Amino acid sequence: MAALKESVVNQASKKTAIVTGATSGIGLATAKVLQAAGYRVFGTSRNPAPAAGSDIQMLTCDVTEDDSVATMVETVFGETGRIDLLVNNAGFGISGAAEESSVEQAKAMFDVNLFGVVRTIRAVLPIMRSQNDGRIINISSVLGLIPAPYMALYGASKHAVEGYSESLDHEIRGQGIRVVLIEPAYTRTSFDQNLVRSDRPLDIYEIERAGRDRFLREMMTTADTPEVVAKVILMAATAASPNLRYTAGSKARQVSLLRRFVPAKGFDKSYRKQIGLPAAS
Repeated sequence: MAALKESVVNQASKKTAIVTGATSGIGLATAKVLQAAGYRVFGTSRNPAPAAGSDIQMLTCDVTEDDSVATMVETVFGETGRIDLLVNNAGFGISGAAEESSVEQAKAMFDVNLFGVVRTIRAVLPIMRSQNDGRIINISSVLGLIPAPYMALYGASKHAVEGYSESLDHEIRGQGIRVVLIEPAYTRTSFDQNLVRSDRPLDIYEIERAGRDRFLREMMTTADTPEVVAKVILMAATAASPNLRYTAGSKARQVSLLRRFVPAKGFDKSYRKQIGLPAAS
């Protein structure tokens, strides 16, 4: 174990990493794990605060603003002369039926969850290309693989990140840059507490929406810690030949396997039962 840790530290030595959405949860845990492995880590947030007990440098960055992203990347490059790793973690979710959100609300979420990823990647690619080396890790979700009733727009944003990431990886692999997806399941963060409620609620969905909320609260009691996800991110960051996708945690691995090997109708029936939706007619 000590030899493995030393090997990881040696691979990461003097490398520079950017982690978006790094003030709490998976982002903060990832920043700390990368720092312990030898990276010089820059965390970002719209309202950054120093991470307690660490030397992680926090920078202001609003991933919905081109200029803000460009300034952040220029600052990191100006201080270090290179960018080796980008972890796109910033994001949020909307809780409610698909019909209950306005288009404006949907656009606001996609501007962070998808286009925020696009902006940061566009900003670091010229630097990574000049190095002929770099790794981009996008935090997806098992909801990028399976349906997400009462979180349809969030699920749609993660499905979009999946498609974008896989396509981009093919385009830039020959430039020495790889793109990796991390797919956690339920993780003990403030994500569920910070879910934005749909801005056009309808009475017809009230009972099932409440049931979905109860299911989510129950899942959080046994969810993985952010550190579980952070360790997978470190593995993906330092692998000589990374996989395109890594699930994070036993629940995520189980869901991924079921989605791949269980017939569609069987998966559909089991999934509806698990999350408390009535049997399909």
